[in-house]
Amino acid sequence: MRLLVVEDDALIAAGVRDALLQADYQVDLLAAGRQVAAVLADGVHDLLLLDLGLPDIDGLALVRQLREAGATLPILILTARDGLKDRVAGLHDGADDYLTKPFQLPELLARVHALLRRSRSASTSRLTIGPLQLNLATHEAQLDGQPLALTGREWHLLRLLALEAPSVVPKRKLADSLSRWDKEITDNAVEIYVSRLRAKLSTAAVQLRTVRGIGYRLEV
Repeated sequence: MRLLVVEDDALIAAGVRDALLQADYQVDLLAAGRQVAAVLADGVHDLLLLDLGLPDIDGLALVRQLREAGATLPILILTARDGLKDRVAGLHDGADDYLTKPFQLPELLARVHALLRRSRSASTSRLTIGPLQLNLATHEAQLDGQPLALTGREWHLLRLLALEAPSVVPKRKLADSLSRWDKEITDNAVEIYVSRLRAKLSTAAVQLRTVRGIGYRLEV
């Protein structure tokens, strides 16, 4: 898998590059944003890791440009902007995930892995985690071959957890994914939705585990 990293901080860029190389990815580096569209035009890259604070173009504007031009590869934003509106804006503009600086390299690698897996699964409409099957096209779920009744938010959470399984999904990310501009979902609300979802999965060989202080993980 070949990844493009766009980061103007040479120290951060080198650390990210080395971690990705050690994980057996091919890595190309850019320190500015103007060349990104041209570099991606050949279609050989599988994922873009993009810093928002670039010297020549705003990162969010670049994300919008890429999506408007038809780019479909996953985009992982790396930035020091950690406000809710910044995270929501990045996701609305076309990014697939958002990692705030400073970050730990193991978390970066886990998110890269999850995004690449999600990208591969997007080519099909079904996702299977043990006895759990999700139809991403129809928003339907089955557990042990039987229909699983879910509310809209329960489906949203289950889909996100399944797409990133077995990686841990931070509670804050789940909250952000459920939030709208006019209503921020609290961590306590996420716990309620997770509890309801866990109860619906309790009879099967798939579990929604709590990783204390971090978030949740779906595992067989």
